[in-house]
Amino acid sequence: MTGIILSGCNGKMGKAVTKSVAENEGCEIVGGIDIFAESLSGYPVFSSPSTVSDDITKKADVIIDFSNPSALAGLLEYAVKNSIPAVISTTGLNEAQINLINDAAKKIPVFFSANMSLGVNLVCELAKKAAAVLGDSFDIEIIEMHHNQKIDAPSGTALMIADSIREELDEGVKYEYDRHSKREKRSKNEIGIHAVRGGTITGEHQVIFAGLDEIITISHSARSKELFATGAISAAKFICGKPAGLYKMSDMI
Repeated sequence: MTGIILSGCNGKMGKAVTKSVAENEGCEIVGGIDIFAESLSGYPVFSSPSTVSDDITKKADVIIDFSNPSALAGLLEYAVKNSIPAVISTTGLNEAQINLINDAAKKIPVFFSANMSLGVNLVCELAKKAAAVLGDSFDIEIIEMHHNQKIDAPSGTALMIADSIREELDEGVKYEYDRHSKREKRSKNEIGIHAVRGGTITGEHQVIFAGLDEIITISHSARSKELFATGAISAAKFICGKPAGLYKMSDMI
C-alpha cells in the first residue's frame, strides 16, 4: 500500500485526488497539508510541512503537491529531510522555484510536470514533431482557456507545449504574450501565447500552425479534474523506489 501525503488537500485538485485515491486500489492518503488545516476527508490535515507529525511521516511513501507556489520551498525541504519522493503538480512556478525542484532532485526522486494528463503530453510530442517538419514556414500560436478562478497566466501547460516546440526551432525563438502595445508585423521567430479565463472551463489548449493557405491545429480538451488526479497518482506510484533524479511524464509512458 502506497502511503501519500497530499499537499493542497482541501483545494479543488486536492479534493479530486482524494476522490481518485479512494477509488484506486494500492494507495491511501495518510495525511494532508493545507493552509486551512481542517480534516474534510477522514485523514489528518496539517497547516504546513513543519507541523506534520512523525507518525504520519513514517507512513508516507510519497508526496503529491497540488498547492500554491509559495508553499513549494517548505514542502521540498520537508521531502528532502525525510527522504520522501515528491510529485510536483503545482503550476505558476517561477525560475527560482524550478531551480529548487532541480536541487531537490539531486537528493530524492522528484516527478515534475505542468500537466499530469497523458493526452496533453501527447500534444507536446505532436507539436514538437510538427515544428520539426514545418520548420519556420508556419507561424505558431498557442491558445489556452481555463476557469475564471485560475490565478496564473499563461498556463503552465501552454508554456510546456511552447518549450517542447522551441526544442525543435532556433534558439532565437521568443514568446509573445501581448501585441496590443506595439504596432508592427508579426516576426517569424515568435510563438504567440494567449490566455482566456471564463466560467468553469477545466482546460483547453490549441496549437495553431498557420502557413500559406493552410492551417494545422492540434488541440486537447480536459472535461474534468479527475484525469489530472489520476495522472498524479500514477506518477506517485511510478517514482516510489526510484533513485534520486528529476522525472517527467515521458519517463513514465
